[in-house]
Amino acid sequence: MNPILRRRRAALLGGALGLTAQEARAATEVTLQAADGVRVFGTHLAAEGRPRGTVLLFHMAGSNRGEYATIAPELAHRGFDSLAIDQRSGGPAWGRRNETVAALGHATDFAAALPDLDIAFTWAAARPGRGPVLIWGSSYSAALVFLLAARRPGVAAMLAFSPGEYLQGVSVRDAAARVTCPAFVTSSSDAPEIAAATQLVAALRGTPRRQYRPAIGQHGSQTLRSDRNPRGAAAGWEAVGAFLDEVTPPRES
Repeated sequence: MNPILRRRRAALLGGALGLTAQEARAATEVTLQAADGVRVFGTHLAAEGRPRGTVLLFHMAGSNRGEYATIAPELAHRGFDSLAIDQRSGGPAWGRRNETVAALGHATDFAAALPDLDIAFTWAAARPGRGPVLIWGSSYSAALVFLLAARRPGVAAMLAFSPGEYLQGVSVRDAAARVTCPAFVTSSSDAPEIAAATQLVAALRGTPRRQYRPAIGQHGSQTLRSDRNPRGAAAGWEAVGAFLDEVTPPRES
C-alpha cells in the first residue's frame, strides 16, 4: 500500500508545529495511511543543508506533534530532517488539536498507535539520499520505539525519553532485548523514572547504549523544551547532541 496519500507544501504550517515563517517555508505537510487504513498526519521539517539523517518524532499521551515545536527546528539546525506525527493515541495540547485523532473520531490506547510509528518509518526509509532513519519516542511512545526498533532492522538509532512498561499485555523489556541498534535512553529526574530507564537499558543488545540521568529533567521530550525545563533543557541537549554526533557524525561541508 502506498504510504503517501497527500504531500504538499503548506504556507500555514506555523500552526502545525509552531514554526517561525522561515522554518515553515522548509516544512511540508505529510499524510500517511497506516496498514489498517488510519490516516496519520504529520509535519516534515527539512534539515539546514545536506541532511545527516531523518529523525521520526513521536509524542506522549494526550499530546500531538506540537510537542516538537522547538525540538524539530533545533534538529534541523543540527543537520537532521524530521517528521513529527500525530498518533492515534493523543489529544489536544500545545494549543492545537491532534489531527489523526480528529479524523479517526476518537483516541485509542497506547499499543494501538504502533502502526502509526511503523508507517512513519516506511515513509522515511523510502526517501533516498536523506541519510539513516532514527526514531524518537516520548513517554508511551518511548515504550513503542523499543517495539519498532525490535521489528525494523533498518532503524539506525533509537532515542527514548521516559520509557516504561506502559503497554498493557506487552513487555517493553522483552522488546528491548531484541533491539540491536544504538540507543539513547533518558527520563525525568524522578527516581522511579530513572530506575525504569535503567532496567530497559540493561536489556538492550546494541551499542553504543547511553543513559542520561538528568539532574533537572521533565517527563518525556518536553525535558528539552526551555519553556518546560528552563534549568535543565540545555544539559539535555548537550547529552542528545553528543549521542547524535556519535552515531551520525556531522557531514563535512
